[in-house]
Amino acid sequence: MTPRSLPAVAVLLAAVALTAGCGGDEADPSSAAPTASSASAASPAVAPTAAIAPSAPTPSVAPPGTGSAAPPPAAPSVAPQGPTQRRPASPPPVVLPQRPAGAPGAKQVVEAFRAAGLKVPRPLDRSVDCGPDGLGLGCSELIATGAVTVYVFPDETSAGDIAETWGGQSYRRGAVVLNYLEAKTPVADRPRYEKVLNGLR
Repeated sequence: MTPRSLPAVAVLLAAVALTAGCGGDEADPSSAAPTASSASAASPAVAPTAAIAPSAPTPSVAPPGTGSAAPPPAAPSVAPQGPTQRRPASPPPVVLPQRPAGAPGAKQVVEAFRAAGLKVPRPLDRSVDCGPDGLGLGCSELIATGAVTVYVFPDETSAGDIAETWGGQSYRRGAVVLNYLEAKTPVADRPRYEKVLNGLR
């Protein structure tokens, strides 16, 4: 061996020593890295997981009857109205003309008939019928009984006109008119009522 070949031999020996060291590591099964076959044999239940591409989120649908559905659109609001005007519980009282001064009232005439022993059954004040909502006769007072009806007018002219309209079924003194149309007063008894009326002041 020549002096020139010594460095080459030294390099060759060093390469063999390195190779032998690496081979020793591979020969030791405890330090060797597990292979793919040994890993799969050790845990056969675990399968390699494939990469899953991200997907778009699925919109959730509420099951029927859960009440989580979108609420229905609200109804358009209605502007509040002003207070409702109430009608009066009863119609306004009828304003009748006043009877003339000195003329007896209808109630006074009926009381005079009763005091004289004449029949005046079931007296009823029907003065409201004198107004436009009733007979519209324009009288001031009106009391009906089962024997005779007593009218008092605001003046003698109105009383005279009504008495002529009723003909022989009435009697007038001043502004007071006795009407026998609605009552069944015997003709023989009528002068007694008229006499009492004439005696009133």
